[in-house]
This record gives sequence, C-alpha cells and structure tokens, in this order.
Amino acid sequence: MTEAFQPALLIIDVQNDYFAGGKMELCAPLAALASIERIRERFREKACPVIHVQHISAGAGAKFFLPNTEGARIHPNLTPAGDEYLVVKHLPNSFTDTRLADLIDALRIERLVICGMMSHMCVDSTTRACLDRKIKTTVLADACATRDLVYRNETIPAKTVHACSMAALNGRFARVVDTAEFADGF
Repeated sequence: MTEAFQPALLIIDVQNDYFAGGKMELCAPLAALASIERIRERFREKACPVIHVQHISAGAGAKFFLPNTEGARIHPNLTPAGDEYLVVKHLPNSFTDTRLADLIDALRIERLVICGMMSHMCVDSTTRACLDRKIKTTVLADACATRDLVYRNETIPAKTVHACSMAALNGRFARVVDTAEFADGF
C-alpha cells in the first residue's frame, strides 16, 4: 500500500493524435513529452504511483481520439508499465465518470503531480477538480502542451494559451513549476 505522503504522477492524454501526423497536432508536443519521460523515470525510481489518463471520444462529431484508432493510443514512449495505472475518460475532467477518485482513495494519495495535454483543457479541468477533492497539486508547466486557439477571429498563440493557463492555475489551484525544479526537491 502506498504511504499517504507519497505523490502520484498523473499523465493526462499524451496520445498520438496530439503529435505530428495526428488529427489535433499540438505546438511542441515533443518538448513536453521529453519532460514527461524524465519525471516518469523519477517516479519509477522512487516507486511512487504513475497514473495514465487516456481520452476516448464519445458521441457524434468527435474528430480525434476516436475509439480503436492509432490516434487514440497513448504515445509509444509512455506505454504504461505493468505496475502503472490506466484511467479512461470521455470528458475533459479526468474525475468525471471515471475510476480516478476511487483509485486515488485506494492508493491513499493526497498529492498529485500533473502533466500532459492540453494545458488549457484537460490539464486545467482536472487540476481545478483537485481543489474540490482536497488533493494537493503540482503542475509541471514544461511537461504540458497546447495549441493555438481562435477567439473572435483572433489567433491566440499556443505559448500565450499555455502561459495564461499556468498563470490561472498557479497559487489557488496548484503549485506550478518546471520539471527540473520539482525533481530537485523530490
């Protein structure tokens, strides 16, 4: 059984459709992937839980993460190991209609370290939900990625979308740091 003070790593939606050739390519997903790989290794070395979240689109009109497609698969660099956990979701918040809350309770996890894709959507939604569940949360900014957004005919660059997302989460919802800063104290 995992001790309560141990954090768990929550890797959200690092799936093929977000990479080159996918149906929803993000800006610089390989840089985020490299950071995620590094921190996952640290969690493995410390024998702390690693939880992968995989989004599978449900409903008409879905354009990516379609069931039983290569694009919906977790990136091959992050294939879950036998002792790692997999949670499948269908909505942005990783807790909604999933087994994530039960898993966290069963493992006695009080702290989550969150990374993944997309910064402004599923990472944001899940991080905010942690506050409601009284889960202490750290978000690894350089281990997240997003894309350009369009609002009122204006393109907001991914870098700005990401920075705004991290700024909004930092403080009230999470401690937002880069992977190296977290790893130094872990």
